Amino acid sequence: MIDLSKTIDLSTTYLGLKLKNPLVASSSPMCEDVGNVRRLEDAGASAVVLHSLFEEQITLENDELDRFIAQGSEVSAEAVTDFPVLTHRVMGPEAYLTHIVKCKQAVKIPVIASLNGATRGGWLRFAKQMEQAGADALELNIYHIPVDPDVPGEAVERQYIELVQAVRQQVAIPVAVKLGPYFSSPANMAKKLDAAGANGLVLFNRFYQPDYDLESLEVVPNLILSNSHELLLRLHWIAVLYGSVKADMALTGGVHTATDVVKAMMAGAKVAMMTSALLKRGIAYLDTMVTELLVWMGEHEYDSIRQMQGSMSRNAVPQPAAFERANYMKVLSSYAMR
Repeated sequence: MIDLSKTIDLSTTYLGLKLKNPLVASSSPMCEDVGNVRRLEDAGASAVVLHSLFEEQITLENDELDRFIAQGSEVSAEAVTDFPVLTHRVMGPEAYLTHIVKCKQAVKIPVIASLNGATRGGWLRFAKQMEQAGADALELNIYHIPVDPDVPGEAVERQYIELVQAVRQQVAIPVAVKLGPYFSSPANMAKKLDAAGANGLVLFNRFYQPDYDLESLEVVPNLILSNSHELLLRLHWIAVLYGSVKADMALTGGVHTATDVVKAMMAGAKVAMMTSALLKRGIAYLDTMVTELLVWMGEHEYDSIRQMQGSMSRNAVPQPAAFERANYMKVLSSYAMR
């Protein structure tokens, strides 16, 4: 039997980092434990994005933060997650820096630190300290929900750009920006972030909406793990942006199978990030993903990941209109009432 791992090159690059394959463990509570980070490496992850250090953790004492989260604040999905139940203290800023050091000592794969917030605040100081702690790169997990009707979209975009510029001036390590899809012109926003110095774009952040408890008449946190259907929005914009920005693109949200990874690569992503699939199936599922990816590539005669990257982007396909308004018309006309 042919060893496909020796004949097929799964390697890729992301943020200037050489990775053994495109499977990256994205930011989640799993990454709070050094043992889990080690298991992620053993199972096949080529890099890991640590859980986020929240802006509120920089400015609030732990006791205040615990109450803040327990009250169901919508600061971030990771702050109000149902997995695991928050029965322990949240890792504070100094402990987070120590965690970076321990992870770097425990694994050989790149360790990417994550900052989650919306304002400059203490971000700049801790971005530098994360670099000094040994982080190979930094992911700015910008989670901002503009609810003030007097704040125009232009002001929100400017906030993103200025934050990236400020952090970029503070650190020498690569900086990726994780952002949501809800911009009036995502392509233009991507170009602005690219020009601001972002080395990578992580598409897209999942925004979590609260639900209503009709018995207690309370607004409560609500978390639903992703599925492969969410992949389509990410594929669309990565395929559109491929070739238009210098920044590497990472797809996150909806990666559950080897074919999801293939689609991400063909759209133009450098890596495919996973969390929900691992929470559902366990860390060992990464090994299955690697094997299935090798089998698929062997069956379809692909020699390397680089060979397929961008091969089905908007600029590469015969029908680029599939990514534009023409697709809307075609989809609607293709469904016949039974």
